[in-house]
Amino acid sequence: MRSVINRVFISLLCTVSLYASVWNSPYNREEVKQNTLFSVFSSPPKHLDPVRSYNANEWSFLGQIYEPPLQYNYLKKPYTLEPLTLEEMPEEIFLDADKKEINGSDANVSYTLYRFRLRDDVSYREHPAFVKEANSTLVYGNLDDATLSAITSVYDLPKQTSRKLKAADYVYAIKRMAVRQYHSPILDMMMQYIVGLKAFSEKITDVAKEKHQRGERLDLRPYHIEGVTVVDVHTFEILVKGKYPQFLYWMSMNFFAPIPWEVDLFYQQKGLKAKNISFDTYPVGTGAYYLAKNDPNHRMVLKRNENFHTEYYPKMDAKEVEASGVAPDLLKDAGKKLPFIDEAVYTLEKESIPLWNKFLQGYYDASGISSEAFDQAVQIGSGGDMGLSESMKQKGIRLLSSVQPSIFYMAFNMVDPIVGGYSEQAKKLRQAISIAQNQEEYISIFMNERGVAAQGPIPPGIFGYKEGKEGTNFVVYDWKNGKRVRKSIDIAKKLLAEAGYPEGVSQKTGKRLKLYFDTTATGPDDRALMDWRRKQFEKLGIELVIRATDYNRFQDKVRKGKVQIFSWGWNADYPDPENFLFLLYGGNAVVDTNGAGINSSNYKNPAFDRLFNEIKSMPNTPQRLEKIEKMLQIVREDAPWVWGVYPKSLALVHSWFTNVATNAMANNTLKYKRIDPKLRLQKQEQWNQPVTAPLYLFVLTVLLLCLGLYYVYRKHQSSVIIKEKK
Repeated sequence: MRSVINRVFISLLCTVSLYASVWNSPYNREEVKQNTLFSVFSSPPKHLDPVRSYNANEWSFLGQIYEPPLQYNYLKKPYTLEPLTLEEMPEEIFLDADKKEINGSDANVSYTLYRFRLRDDVSYREHPAFVKEANSTLVYGNLDDATLSAITSVYDLPKQTSRKLKAADYVYAIKRMAVRQYHSPILDMMMQYIVGLKAFSEKITDVAKEKHQRGERLDLRPYHIEGVTVVDVHTFEILVKGKYPQFLYWMSMNFFAPIPWEVDLFYQQKGLKAKNISFDTYPVGTGAYYLAKNDPNHRMVLKRNENFHTEYYPKMDAKEVEASGVAPDLLKDAGKKLPFIDEAVYTLEKESIPLWNKFLQGYYDASGISSEAFDQAVQIGSGGDMGLSESMKQKGIRLLSSVQPSIFYMAFNMVDPIVGGYSEQAKKLRQAISIAQNQEEYISIFMNERGVAAQGPIPPGIFGYKEGKEGTNFVVYDWKNGKRVRKSIDIAKKLLAEAGYPEGVSQKTGKRLKLYFDTTATGPDDRALMDWRRKQFEKLGIELVIRATDYNRFQDKVRKGKVQIFSWGWNADYPDPENFLFLLYGGNAVVDTNGAGINSSNYKNPAFDRLFNEIKSMPNTPQRLEKIEKMLQIVREDAPWVWGVYPKSLALVHSWFTNVATNAMANNTLKYKRIDPKLRLQKQEQWNQPVTAPLYLFVLTVLLLCLGLYYVYRKHQSSVIIKEKK
């Protein structure tokens, strides 16, 4: 019996020890000690094929794996392009109608030729598709049933190798973009600029259809685009129509990442499609990382690409540091070889509260700030300034804040007979409504101060935006005591009366003005926002009717011009004012383009359109800025939008996570960041001490119980012995 008690006692002590060492960590101790980033993703990525993906959640992975020719400098502001896989920035050659070289300032520029020269030290991550026989045939070009049945992952195939990046890979990627069956979201736009792309797309789409019907793979190498040419192994050229300097911004996007023909043909094998092995599940790139694990419903893992070419953390001189407002901590690694992190583990977290709790415990290295956690994380000063709460400061957490190159706005349908039109009365109606929409209140109530009241279509960080008095919309604001002050509701009512609606009543009909707001806000949490919207119009005596519907129906109504007032938004594709001003260009009106345009308000002003056509191909000069300011004055007076909000991004990062800069345009930023795993482990242990008292109490209780049983047992044994002696 004593030996049994001893075994129980030892077992209980081991249990306590075990609980004390496991704690509550979602990772084992060895994982935490590694040079690994622990992060999250909120929704499973559907497409990791670079020609098709157009989702920020997907680009957070793709940007680390694929390398288009150009990238954004990680630290510079304003956003600046620089070579990524190129020796230097692309050569820009201007041509006339006969494709003879001319000066760029010549009015007869018909084409621009971009020449790209690649570095010779860029290689792909090792992959089975690159393995070839001595006669150059692909080893895994025709997988048999036995081989297919033995694999669940592309990396189950025993042979893998790499090869150097070639100019033909970038050309092949553009050919893939042209195939309609691959659903590239930018194909229609690129066809407007790349010479020959439209004709090629029509031809290759038919070829792809025929190949599919015959069960054959589509090899794009024999087909050629007129304006896209391979010059040699390391050089390719793209010919675009006219002057379109924004084209280089597109060359920093994953749509233009290189695609090796070997990989394309490899993934077209039917047996692999059946196993869900494709570009969408196993991307192949030259970037600093590769996708080592793809479990989109639980965990995604990126690992360092051992074949990654030499690249260094950016350096900056004193003038660049001052102009960009770069913090000294972001320059400690200047000139050091990239990347710093070996592995990045991303866990699916659909709910904000579990994510937040794990961040506070130190199990995630960074976090956004949900509405539920805002008051716990952030303190708002009397002047509206944001700062960290005391509890966050004590943990050494840092707050990163930046205004995004985005705008959320409320639009008027300019073809609507009531809120549309260009008469003085119509303008004053829209101006009155614009003044009444208290964006500062909206930002405070619904955005936790995470926004800036917009003054026009161009957000901060984009050429053409101006701070202070110079950048103020004087239709809606006054400038008093060194700051913007929204005009009074009395001024709005005066404008409304001049528009023919004194106190909100039509002078023509004698009835109260009733306007219609279309929205997709149908959930219970949207009720407060819709009530707030109604109150903004009620201040003018206008009745606002909310028409809520599903997103597909809403989009259809917008495309057909069947809405009156609605909310919309735009995130920058690239950091140029053209990318925002084209939302108001008459040629992009949805009602004139069968819903294909991006001017959802159907705004048309000949003076604005003329200036837009002039500035869209200009470099960022004082002359371009002067024209943009004229355009801004025109749209502020016409008021086709209530200019709404430029949103702010807030993020929290732990003390062990460094080199985290706010760059809204760059997607390939993981390679710049650094982790201190020793400090992380120390903080995790400090913040997650186990509560062992109940366990020790339990052990003591069990031990006392065992001793009691042992005492009873011994007493019973003694009585038995006495009886036997008698």
